[in-house]
Amino acid sequence: MAAEPEERLDVHRDGDYHRAVHVWIYSESTGELLLQRRADCKDSWPGQWDISSAGHISAGDSSLSSAQRELDEELGIKLPSDAFELLFVFLQECVINNGTYTNNEYNDVYLVTTLTPIPLEAFTLQESEVSAVRYMHLDEYKSCLAKESGEYVPYDVNGTYGQLFSIIEERYKDNIESRSLTLQKQINRYAPIHLEPELTSLSEGDREALGYILKASIVIDDIFYEQVWNSNCTLRDWLKARANYSSFDKLKWLSCLDENKAFLSTADSAVKLLTDATKSVSGWKGIEYRAAFPRDNPPGANFYPPDMDKMEFELWKNGLPEKEQKYATGFFTVIKRHDALLPSILAQSDGSNQTKTSDDLFVDSNLDVTIGPYETYEDGLFSYKATFEAFVGVRDDIATSQVKLFGDQLQDLEKHLPLDNIYKSDNVSAAPIRVINLLYNSGDVKGPQTIAFNLPNDERIVNERGTSMVMLKNISEAKFKHILKPIANACIREEQEDYVDFEPYYTHIVCHECCHGIGPHSITLPTGKRSTVRMELQEFHSALEEAKADIVGLWALNFLIKKGLLPKSLSESMYVSFLAGCFRSIRFGLEEAHGKGQALQFNWLYEKGAFVLHSDGKFSVDFTKVEDAVESLSREILTIQAKGDKPAAQSLLQSHASLKQPLRVALDKIEHMQVPVDITPIFGTANKLLANDQ
Repeated sequence: MAAEPEERLDVHRDGDYHRAVHVWIYSESTGELLLQRRADCKDSWPGQWDISSAGHISAGDSSLSSAQRELDEELGIKLPSDAFELLFVFLQECVINNGTYTNNEYNDVYLVTTLTPIPLEAFTLQESEVSAVRYMHLDEYKSCLAKESGEYVPYDVNGTYGQLFSIIEERYKDNIESRSLTLQKQINRYAPIHLEPELTSLSEGDREALGYILKASIVIDDIFYEQVWNSNCTLRDWLKARANYSSFDKLKWLSCLDENKAFLSTADSAVKLLTDATKSVSGWKGIEYRAAFPRDNPPGANFYPPDMDKMEFELWKNGLPEKEQKYATGFFTVIKRHDALLPSILAQSDGSNQTKTSDDLFVDSNLDVTIGPYETYEDGLFSYKATFEAFVGVRDDIATSQVKLFGDQLQDLEKHLPLDNIYKSDNVSAAPIRVINLLYNSGDVKGPQTIAFNLPNDERIVNERGTSMVMLKNISEAKFKHILKPIANACIREEQEDYVDFEPYYTHIVCHECCHGIGPHSITLPTGKRSTVRMELQEFHSALEEAKADIVGLWALNFLIKKGLLPKSLSESMYVSFLAGCFRSIRFGLEEAHGKGQALQFNWLYEKGAFVLHSDGKFSVDFTKVEDAVESLSREILTIQAKGDKPAAQSLLQSHASLKQPLRVALDKIEHMQVPVDITPIFGTANKLLANDQ
């Protein structure tokens, strides 16, 4: 740009708060940052060495597109969006030039990581902005800033901006042996479980169909990986190809998609080559950069642009016609910017069948199949968008007949809920309940392995077709044996330890899933507007709904025991088994809906005296207090949902869904005993079938 835009001059003259981008280029092999020397004609810090590239975010532009534009305009480097890693946001407030220039600027700080330095002759410098570029070692540059050298634009390395240095230093400080041990420890938290259910009940036709169903399920993995993060599939394939390079590379391949926590960083990510990102230089093949690995799980997954925030979405959505607003917040749409290409996996589809996948796929046989987009946990911004998943199992007819009781009692449970009658429904439809032994799953099945599901979640489909509940019995049995019993041994007082039994544990799981179907779903707001709990509670919906199903499930079991429909022997064992189960779920982390919901319940019941921590570090249930505590929390959650009260939901989760001292005591004991966090299914039968079908 030959001259400063008028609006930019006004912003700094008047001291208006505004947004900008900082882009740093880091050379991995040399440990150097690229610096630019600001042109002598600049009205701020002329002639001083500064960020690789920077500029304002203009009205209507996005943060990421601004970062790409500035790098191109100032240095002549054209990079795709996956080269830019957002590190942090930095507020710079200062006054210079004798008070004539005020900088109140929110800066989105990006990092581009290249394998080697870009040759200086490859840059095309914008003369009005940049007079020179050079590379400088990270430590040397940091030292110059700390000394407040006049050659460099000042940044406080001991303040927020110091994160630039600490982030880079952290990811390269450990040697391969140390990192290998860390990754191996993470992998060891999951116990491998072989799943080989019998197929003797299947007909010849069922067996033939099963092969095709398994192949369809495998495709779901690629769809899900693409939904969670735009470079997931690229990173997976790159790491897989390198798995035999070294034992460390093999560990990276095993752990790269584990849980929400980023065990890897951009330093471990896929390497891409761009031959035409700059002007050509003789003997240089081009820029090799690492695909940016997000430091934190993207709150909007890949459903929204990575640099979009909630306010931007709401402003855009509110300007749409009502019909389009429904599409924008629906399960099956993806939000993109006009200048972004659709992910390849979606671009190959004409979209004509997108809405049809919301139905379950049923097979009239002993096979049980669920394929489609269902859960909204990955959408951490709004809980609007659904990820793909697949479950294939063999139906257990005997166990299915035994759980029919819960479906038959749903309307009566709704009628007696601890909730004001005005919010209750007189038309609860019982979801069909099926018990299966899992044969194969794919897609959104990372992290904690589900033991049951009640689908679909789309209120439109639920109203038209109802829901269907599936219990995964062999997964429940494996979790109880390998996780819950060891946790009980570590955390439950000896006199109550025998109460932890598979029957109450499994019965509560069944009741949990049933209780997703009762309580508020479609609601009427005080304004008279019709809405849903999911739409009103947004990002707090998933955690609160999981907590509701859990705690109302306990209330419902007690209700059914008092009616004589369940044995009295469950009345104490269900509470102690639930207590042990709290510690199991919380280990998945408080960023995960089930873990957050479980922490809420534990802390509430502990504060009410229903759960007791003893001097030996073990816990017990106070049977004289637990019933009232369960009912009070059930009423609290149900009322928040019925009113669509998002502030109350946020307040409840903030005050109770945290890792308080009693929980830390339990988790430390479990960690010391090295109890697995979860199981990792090994699909023996499915793998054999797929191998035979090659």
